[in-house]
Amino acid sequence: MLFHPREPRKVLGLTFHGIFPKRQQQFAEKLGKLVSDELLSYGDIEQKITSKENLKKLMPVIDEHIDEFLRTKIKTEFPFISMFIGTKTINRFKETISKELETLFPALMKNYMNDLKHQLDLEKIVVEKVASFSTDKLESVLYQIMSKEFRFVEIIGGVLGFVIGLVQVLITLLTN
Repeated sequence: MLFHPREPRKVLGLTFHGIFPKRQQQFAEKLGKLVSDELLSYGDIEQKITSKENLKKLMPVIDEHIDEFLRTKIKTEFPFISMFIGTKTINRFKETISKELETLFPALMKNYMNDLKHQLDLEKIVVEKVASFSTDKLESVLYQIMSKEFRFVEIIGGVLGFVIGLVQVLITLLTN
């Protein structure tokens, strides 16, 4: 009854429809909200991107690029100026630019994340993806995630059905 019948079927005036296929849109909406609010929020992403640790990881690459720029591109683009710039000056330029980038980078990434937040609606993306799943795909995904829980529900259902059946037999025997 969780997944089948996939399409509503009428039997003796009653409509039967699997729970997940019937509520796939609602499931998609709740999952989209959960993902965007709790699992993958823009605040968490922004915090990771703008963290000082991540900036420290990027700085060697940035320093190398700045060094390459100051040592090579300046010479090709401005040969006259390059005659007056030595290693000390290049190192000072590099230090100054690196310090400036350390303050600019977090602000730049915050602005970028703000723009991205308005351009990418995570909730909408998840809702559209899950809602567009075929019922086979939805069943497969849910079985992968919840196979143990489904098995538990089956066993408990069997045990409860057996116990209720025994109680009914006892009541029938005692009333006759």
